[in-house]
Amino acid sequence: MTTVTLIGKPDCHLCDVAREVVETVVSDLDENDVEIVELSIHDDPALYAQWWEKIPVVLIDDRLHAHWRVSPDRLRAALEDAG
Repeated sequence: MTTVTLIGKPDCHLCDVAREVVETVVSDLDENDVEIVELSIHDDPALYAQWWEKIPVVLIDDRLHAHWRVSPDRLRAALEDAG
């Protein structure tokens, strides 16, 4: 199973947009192929230190895929390659 991790924070417009993109792309795939994990930089000082300037951040299997803006086509291709 591939894990998509979305790192953001509450009340973040770009984070909301990224979440929509991730959910839309993942909904087109087999539900057993991809797990979505959401983390907040407010809950983890290490995440804050690493990513606060780049949120939202999307990781695929703990590797950076994108930050700030998420392309649906690029995410779909990366998830198909990961699967």
